[in-house]
Amino acid sequence: MKNRVLVGMFVGALFVGGCSQEQKSVGGGQPDPKPGPGVFFVATNGNDSWSGSLAAPDRGSSDGPFATLSRALAAARQFKAGQGNAGTSTVFMRDGNYYLSEPLVIKAEDSNLKVIAYQGEHPVISGGRLIQSWKEVDVGGKRLWAAEIPEARDEKWIFRELWVNGERRTRARHPNKGYFSIESLPDKAPEWTKGHTRFQFREGDLKSWPSVTNGEIVAMSRWVESRLPVTSVDEAAHIVNFGKRSVFELQKDDLYYIEGLFEALDTPGEWYLDAADGKLFYSPMPGEKPDKIEAIAPVLAQLIRFEGKPEAGQFVEHIEFRGLTFAHTEWNLARVGDKNAGAGWPAPTSEVGGFSQAAIGVPGAVWGEGVRSGVFEQCRFVHLGSYGLELARGCQSNRISRCELTDLGAGGIKIGETAIRTNVVEMAQGNEVSDCKIHGGGKLYQSAIGVWIGQSPNNRVLHNAIHDFYYTGISIGWTWGYATALASNNLVEFNHIHHIGVMSDGDGPVLSDMAGIYMLGKQPGTRVVNNLWHDMAATKYGGWGIYTDEGSSGILIESNLVYRTTHGGFHQHYGETNIVRNNIFAFARDQQLQRSRDEDHVSFSFSNNIVYFDKGVLLGSTWKNDRFVMDGNVYWDTRLAGKTDEMKFAGGTLEKWRARGHDQNSQIADPLFVAPQSDDFTLKDNSPALKLGFHPIDLRGVGPGPR
Repeated sequence: MKNRVLVGMFVGALFVGGCSQEQKSVGGGQPDPKPGPGVFFVATNGNDSWSGSLAAPDRGSSDGPFATLSRALAAARQFKAGQGNAGTSTVFMRDGNYYLSEPLVIKAEDSNLKVIAYQGEHPVISGGRLIQSWKEVDVGGKRLWAAEIPEARDEKWIFRELWVNGERRTRARHPNKGYFSIESLPDKAPEWTKGHTRFQFREGDLKSWPSVTNGEIVAMSRWVESRLPVTSVDEAAHIVNFGKRSVFELQKDDLYYIEGLFEALDTPGEWYLDAADGKLFYSPMPGEKPDKIEAIAPVLAQLIRFEGKPEAGQFVEHIEFRGLTFAHTEWNLARVGDKNAGAGWPAPTSEVGGFSQAAIGVPGAVWGEGVRSGVFEQCRFVHLGSYGLELARGCQSNRISRCELTDLGAGGIKIGETAIRTNVVEMAQGNEVSDCKIHGGGKLYQSAIGVWIGQSPNNRVLHNAIHDFYYTGISIGWTWGYATALASNNLVEFNHIHHIGVMSDGDGPVLSDMAGIYMLGKQPGTRVVNNLWHDMAATKYGGWGIYTDEGSSGILIESNLVYRTTHGGFHQHYGETNIVRNNIFAFARDQQLQRSRDEDHVSFSFSNNIVYFDKGVLLGSTWKNDRFVMDGNVYWDTRLAGKTDEMKFAGGTLEKWRARGHDQNSQIADPLFVAPQSDDFTLKDNSPALKLGFHPIDLRGVGPGPR
């Protein structure tokens, strides 16, 4: 067995949940930063009237570091201007929280800038505000803490997130755990893409509480969530009404919960903002003391905006951010178009409570256009109410490496746009996400993605750990069908993606039509190779490992290990010229492989794969027209106990299947894994799959790690 990779043994040692201590303790990695021309320091005990050229205040407190990053950036810009915009400027940030009053804007003239954590220190760039002066109160028999938020009365500061001592706290929620399900829909939607403004709930689930119009229903339907502000509850008719309509039509048994009610404030760790009275109420966790906590609520939607102008040839180039933490933002759909929402909020769009897929309209807390050859390394994007990082129009050849993105309101990283650019300089392309830990998303927008790549070619997603998202781990492409698409030549390699749809703690699934990796449109040259995918689950349909959706074409899917999915290891809705070879698909619940549309061209070729299962059927949906190629595979249903003639291929026997031209050289045989029930899919030396030409899958480099 020396020549067989012990995939199961390695999987057991992989990063599974939470963040490692090593990842928490990211320092800048810069040895002994020295003062010098173009070098500036920022510290919480600094002063913006000082020179910023010293790492700490001098003895006389007459000079020292700056107090704010904005002042340091202004000094760096001035230094570069004096150098004819040549050379590099460096800003070192000392320990502590740096609370921003507005997003930092970095433009083309700021190119060749480095912002680095001081050696061994962990600065936090925060879009939040400290909440202090807590008082113990009794409200209706509830022993709570209260703090004054006067800006809430004028709707100038309405927030839906709160972090206490570095942990996200729960906006008062009903039920506290789990979900209710819709009883029925009193109105018929004109079509499935048009949503509802009310539904009927089951008796006792909702009431006409005094604070109910402060509440929001979060309803999950198909592959999206809808955040729906409650306008009224009719207890007699069991009807709840909304101020927005759902994204798509709702259906009986769709899941939902309600949050933002005072009456739901019944569990330690929950909180409620009474905007009308300007008060925040908090039910403390055991052991917490009012004067000993750090409570932070978000103020800003974004922390940093890189504002290049690629169409004008103005790029933000060679920017480096190392060892920094970006935290405490909130982008909230409820405030879209709000005249008091402040800078960074979009103009009114529609009265729809969400987005059609992937929470696509939610921006990154760090956002850029026209960013080229930039680096984000050993940074943390945490405690955010949005996506973490977004590299949009004209962002090229950037690298995001050894970062952690966690506790995310939406998803992790967005690359590219939904729009198709014809000018090459306006295309987002050639970016890399490597050795990152991206987990714990969908806290506000369940349909968000770990790594989303839109109309963007030539990107690389390598050696990442992505887990605990409610919808999809990686998504590539934004063209439905065979129309023009730009997401070509993307590489997805040596990633570990798990607990998608169902969380590590058992929560979920709540959505459908999702996967470990989801692809759309023509993608010639895209490769999905040597990845580990497991524990994917959906509600009504569509918890797949690898999913080639509408028009997905020209994709190579090779040497992946996929196991424990609800609806199949591989699913192709429709597409062409895809190659699926040398993969292991194991332990899907309903069907192992799915094909959902018959077309005149060849859908895909499926060769030299191993399909191993103990429940469900081998092939799901439609396999009627024989426009697919299957051969050289090993199939094994553990329930057959050697009765290979009972294996069914789309309802028929292997003999009938072969008469249709398929699997002429395939076998129904036990592939002889070492211990598949323990996730060890190493092949024994006498495996029939090896004799058919299967190449052992080498997963030694899967996930983040030193290389």
